[in-house]
Amino acid sequence: MSNTLELCSELIRRPSLTPRDEGCQQIMMQRLSSIGFACQALPFGEVNNFWGERGSDGPMLVFAGHTDVVSAEPLSGWDTHPFEPVQRGEYLYGRGAADMKGSLAAMVVACERFVAKHPRHPGRIGFLITSDEEGEALDGTAKVVEWLRRQGKSIDWCLVGEPSSTEQLGDCIKNGRRGSLGAVLTIRGVQGHVAYPHRAENPIHRALPALAALCDEKWDNGNEFYPPTTFQISNIHAGTGVVNVIPGSLQLQFNFRFSTEVTAEILQARTLQILERFGLDHELQWNLSGQPFLTGSGALVNAVTAAIGECLGRKPVLSTAGGTSDGRFIAPLDVQVVELGPVNASIHQLNERVLIADLEALTGVYQRILEKLLAN
Repeated sequence: MSNTLELCSELIRRPSLTPRDEGCQQIMMQRLSSIGFACQALPFGEVNNFWGERGSDGPMLVFAGHTDVVSAEPLSGWDTHPFEPVQRGEYLYGRGAADMKGSLAAMVVACERFVAKHPRHPGRIGFLITSDEEGEALDGTAKVVEWLRRQGKSIDWCLVGEPSSTEQLGDCIKNGRRGSLGAVLTIRGVQGHVAYPHRAENPIHRALPALAALCDEKWDNGNEFYPPTTFQISNIHAGTGVVNVIPGSLQLQFNFRFSTEVTAEILQARTLQILERFGLDHELQWNLSGQPFLTGSGALVNAVTAAIGECLGRKPVLSTAGGTSDGRFIAPLDVQVVELGPVNASIHQLNERVLIADLEALTGVYQRILEKLLAN
C-alpha cells in the first residue's frame, strides 16, 4: 500500500460530515509538523480549520482543501460502508475518496517527498484546510483568509485540491470559477376561492410571464474563459395544499452562475426591470455567495500544465465550469489560484470512488509542481 493510499484510507475512516472534522486535520498536522511545518489550529464557531507553513521568506505556494464531506445517506444504497475504505478492483471506495480526501493525502505525501529531496528549498509552502466547504462556508476558508490578512501573510500561488478532472486525471484544471448569485423571490397576490377568481389575484398566474421572460433572457455571451451566464429556478412553492384555494403568495428561489461579462449589481438591476415590466407586487432577497475569479496565465498555470504533461503525458484543458469552490475566498488576496484533483464522476454520489493508481499519480504531479515553483 502506497503512502498516499494509506493516508487517504485513514482519512476516509473519519466520518467528517460537514462541518465536523473528526480528527482528520490532526492527522494532517502531525504529518506536516514532522517535516518542519509550523501548524496552527484555527477553530471558528463549530468549524475546524488549520494553517500550516514551512519556510520563512520568498514566494509561497499554498495547498488548500477541505476535510468535510457530504452526507452518505442512504446507507442502504452503498455496496460497501461509506466510511470504511474498500479496495475493489482498480478503485478505492468511500465517502470523500474523490472529494477530496484523496487530494489531501496526495498533498501531504507530495510535501513529505519534496522536503526529503529539498530540505532547504527556497520559498514557502502553506496549507489552508477547513471543515466547512461542503456546508455554509461561513466559518471556514473565508475566516482563515481574514486571519491571514490580519497576520500580514502573503500568498503567491494557491493549489486547491478539488476534483477537477473529467475523464482522466489531469485532463482538466480549473483556472477560475463563475460567480454565484442567488435570490428568494416572493410574489404577492390575493387569496380566495377558486370558484370566485374575480375576488382573488392568483400570484402563480401573474408570475408565469415574468418567469418565462427571466428564463428566456440572454444575460451575456460569455468570453474565452467563461460560458454565458445562466439563470435557473431551483425551488418554487405556493398554496395551502388544497385544490380549492387560490394562493395568496408565491415564493421561489433562483440562482445566477455568472461570468466576468456582468456584475452582480447588473444582474440584480436587470432582474428588477423584468419584474417591474410585468407589474408584480414582489419582494427580493439576494445572496451573493461568490464573485467570479480567474487565473488566466502566469507561473502557476504554467507549472501545473507542465507538471501534468511531464508526469501524465497529457495537456489539460483550462476550464471555469462547475460549481463554486473555496478558491473564491482566496483569489481576492491577489493570488493565482488553480484547482487540480481526481476525476469527479462519482463525487457526492453513492459508491464514491477514486482510481488507486490516480492517488500515486496525483502525488507525483503535486510534487513536480512544488519542484517547478520552489526548487528551480
